[in-house]
Amino acid sequence: MRPPRPLISVVVPCYNEEAVIGLTHPRLSTALSALGHSYEIVYVNDGSRDRTLELLAGVQRGDPHVRVVGFSRNFGHQIAVTAGIDNAEGDAIVVIDADLQDPPELIGAMLEKWREGFDVIYGRRTERQGESAFKRASAGAFYRFLNRLSDTPIPLDTGDFRLIDRSVADAMRKMPEHDRFLRGMVAWIGFSQYALDYKRDARAAGETKYPLRKMIAFATDGVLSFSVSPLRLSIWLGLILVAASGLDILYVVLARLFADRPIDSATVLLLAILLVGGVQLIMLGIVGEYVGRIYREGKARPLYLVRERLGFENRPPRA
Repeated sequence: MRPPRPLISVVVPCYNEEAVIGLTHPRLSTALSALGHSYEIVYVNDGSRDRTLELLAGVQRGDPHVRVVGFSRNFGHQIAVTAGIDNAEGDAIVVIDADLQDPPELIGAMLEKWREGFDVIYGRRTERQGESAFKRASAGAFYRFLNRLSDTPIPLDTGDFRLIDRSVADAMRKMPEHDRFLRGMVAWIGFSQYALDYKRDARAAGETKYPLRKMIAFATDGVLSFSVSPLRLSIWLGLILVAASGLDILYVVLARLFADRPIDSATVLLLAILLVGGVQLIMLGIVGEYVGRIYREGKARPLYLVRERLGFENRPPRA
């Protein structure tokens, strides 16, 4: 049973978003005010190097619905979202980026599905405006590749724009891993989930915070956090190498016996060493990635450090 007058929390991670804060907050506030429920907006400043924190502090002073969590340094987008969820008190929690690519007006439709009993309502992109053909193609290929590897099916064409119930947020708090892939974590948790289709807009201002380098790192987190299939590659590659070596030996023997063909043994040996050595280095790298993650988890450091918290002393009363 959903509360008749729920508190809605909206989590907005921010990193160097000074160009868009002035556009994001008015639009987000208008969309939330139209719902007729108590709400709060939790902005998380992820160690921005521009005036983002200064602007957010000004927004908080002028709006009692606003909370600001400021990190001591940049910890990354997924950690910023986690911190926002940790500091949100809502019965329903919405995660949305500050760049206005995901429309705040869709929160009302998400809330309707939440009232129907769904615990997770995630936005599924039918169109992606303002993105290159390469990014659209690579994103689609990544999620399909990840689903082939992962034991946990992850919805295609989705991001972090979603509404989660308080029970889902509480479950996520029990998952303290550092290398976080939140959309995979939410899929792993289960509960009842619903896909809400929408058209993703281009950024309202500013630059993307996920260039190719970060996208590759993010994809690596997704694969290694939800699949051990890369480790199993060593078995298959070993079998392939054994078979290839056997065929190579057979070819050398037959060529020598029946064709009386001279064999450059040094070349054959060099190719074999390069092949086996290359495969070994690849597999050592994969194993090293998993071991590195175990090392990071073993140190048990906090996910993030908060430098300042603004506006939490005057949370709005429940309507």
